[in-house]
Amino acid sequence: MQMRQPVWLKPGVWGAVIGAVGIMIVGFSWMGWTLNSTTQRVATERTDLAVTAVLTPFCVASYMKQPDAAKKLALLREDTSSYSQRGTIEKGGWATMPGNTEPSSGVADACALALVNTKTVSLVK
Repeated sequence: MQMRQPVWLKPGVWGAVIGAVGIMIVGFSWMGWTLNSTTQRVATERTDLAVTAVLTPFCVASYMKQPDAAKKLALLREDTSSYSQRGTIEKGGWATMPGNTEPSSGVADACALALVNTKTVSLVK
């Protein structure tokens, strides 16, 4: 003896599957749902940006404390390559924060950009 399925079971299951897929599409595209990996990536990016923003003024101040800072700043501004500007900051040690052994490339980029875009040269003693 075979058991008969109710007539509504098959359409009901298909409706649930299609409804679940539709809710997922709406949730991820319009309602702002995210995966854990996406959330972690965004949090890491924001943290890196915040740390760079905080450390950039220290890098600029350290650069400006060196002897002949105005002359070296003029040379840095003449260099049009952001890659070599960053390299200059990294080699000088201004992007290496206390406790670290390696310079931060993000801090070096931001520091070089801040130095190149400064309007006035003020020496910090």
